[in-house]
Amino acid sequence: MSAMTGWWSRRSVAGKVELYTRWTFHCMPPVELVALGGVPLSSAGRGGMGTGAAIGTALWVLVHSALCWVVASRALDHTSGIRPRPVRLAAVLAAATALADLTVAGLWAAGILPDGSVNASILVATSIFTAGTLALCLDRVRHMAYAVAGTALAAALPLAAFGHGVPESLITLAAVLVAGGGYAAACGFSSWLLGVVQELERSRDLKARLAVAEERLRFGRDLHDVMGRNLSVIALKSELAVQLARRGRPEGIDQMVEVQRIAQESQREVREVVRGYREADLRVELEGARGVLDAAGIDCSVDAPALDLPAAVQSALGWVVRETTTNVLRHGDARRCAIALRRTPDAVVLTVENDGAVVPAGAAVPGRTGSGLAGLRERITAVGGTLEAGFTDPQSFRATARVPLTGPEGTGTPHEKETVA
Repeated sequence: MSAMTGWWSRRSVAGKVELYTRWTFHCMPPVELVALGGVPLSSAGRGGMGTGAAIGTALWVLVHSALCWVVASRALDHTSGIRPRPVRLAAVLAAATALADLTVAGLWAAGILPDGSVNASILVATSIFTAGTLALCLDRVRHMAYAVAGTALAAALPLAAFGHGVPESLITLAAVLVAGGGYAAACGFSSWLLGVVQELERSRDLKARLAVAEERLRFGRDLHDVMGRNLSVIALKSELAVQLARRGRPEGIDQMVEVQRIAQESQREVREVVRGYREADLRVELEGARGVLDAAGIDCSVDAPALDLPAAVQSALGWVVRETTTNVLRHGDARRCAIALRRTPDAVVLTVENDGAVVPAGAAVPGRTGSGLAGLRERITAVGGTLEAGFTDPQSFRATARVPLTGPEGTGTPHEKETVA
């Protein structure tokens, strides 16, 4: 069953909406062809029209349905940002429909297409499909209304011009306006919905990239604050030492000793900044994960009792929470995420599990993962622990980090430990 549904379940929400929308409109031309293609041929079989006229009408239905398929596909590509708006194709579709309406009305008046019910069906149905397809190419509701009105007039005016009667023209106009307007409204709403969902997906990715950029800016500001003043002092004292040395005064040695001290102090401060950047506080990461996931509409439950853990263990587990939270946000369509922290007699175990997971392309069995967790495994291995991550089923992903509390990495002096709430 997972192999049959994987093509759907591993898609994001935007991918699912796009696939559904595309195939809905890809099915419309075959519906038109099946519904209208046999009408003139059946009329010819009853003697309503000649064989040549029936074949020609059926070919027009085939060409029209194919043209609608191409225009709809290109219009959805434009909505997805893949291609430019298909202006020329839309113009060709509108012109071809108007020309065909004029031709059918003229041949009907000349008696070459004598079956009025068939002619009216072809005129109205092709105009309806044209109006909906043109609506996919437009963004404004006003322009969609213009397209429907223009299509209705293109179907009704030739009937009046060739003397088929005002009632028939008005009925055709009303039928195209009502049915074509409804179909165009459905097409326009589907296109709008697809664009909104894809914009939300792009906003989610942009949010993740902005978070990375913000962290880089924070790190840059910290380095500037630490190094800016110290480098200025070093430059000033070095210049003073040079001037004293040129004058042969022994105070220059004292200035260089001071420069050496400030340089060593700067190295220590830089190491502290880098250490703070690389280490993750477990308590802060747990609260951050809860806030970020709740803000994204994902129900996040955190079961993390207060534990007295060594700083190295906290840092490693904090990175697990940070990385898995990022994966939940960026991959799949999670609605629930559960984070649990528990302590066994000889180890501490952190479990992060979420639903709505996306099985990577090429993953033949649940449990297979890519290389994105390699960095986490290295951090957990550094404190003597293990990390297991994989799909518990095609829709659920679980990461379990287990770190022993015995041994050189698990034990720590009292001033190295902090309490996790």
